[in-house]
Amino acid sequence: MGVLDNRLPDNVFFAMADDFVNWSRKNSLWYLLFATACCGIELMHTGGPRFDLDRFGSVFRASPRQSDLMIVAGTITYKMADPVRRLYEQMPEPKWVISMGSCANSGCPFNPHTYSVVKGVDRIIPVDVYIPGCPPPPEALIEGIMKLQRKIEASKVFRK
Repeated sequence: MGVLDNRLPDNVFFAMADDFVNWSRKNSLWYLLFATACCGIELMHTGGPRFDLDRFGSVFRASPRQSDLMIVAGTITYKMADPVRRLYEQMPEPKWVISMGSCANSGCPFNPHTYSVVKGVDRIIPVDVYIPGCPPPPEALIEGIMKLQRKIEASKVFRK
């Protein structure tokens, strides 16, 4: 059994390099939190023992240099726009962003009434997944992580 019989052992698998790299990327998302309001509480709740975001391979990192996913949750003001952009630029490639909640998505409910609120974090940095809600429940964040994993799985690394 094995190479002497002109066949490969049973524990050898063939796969495209893209598939292997995307599998490792989607199952090891290390996220950086940027939480400013009530969405941050739901975000912390998702990382707790009840919902256990770690089971999806998502682990919290305190440094942007160790993160490949940024979760922006809550209201972003123009004063906070530069720190958000700076943190995003410090993240290594490939990097992804999840916008969590109505405030991060579009500036609601402050949008028409306040001059100091950014009308969506996508005006500052590129966003890959939007999670609606005010605040969105932990299940919605888990669905957003899974949607990002599907997007990573379908991406091309070597074949462009």
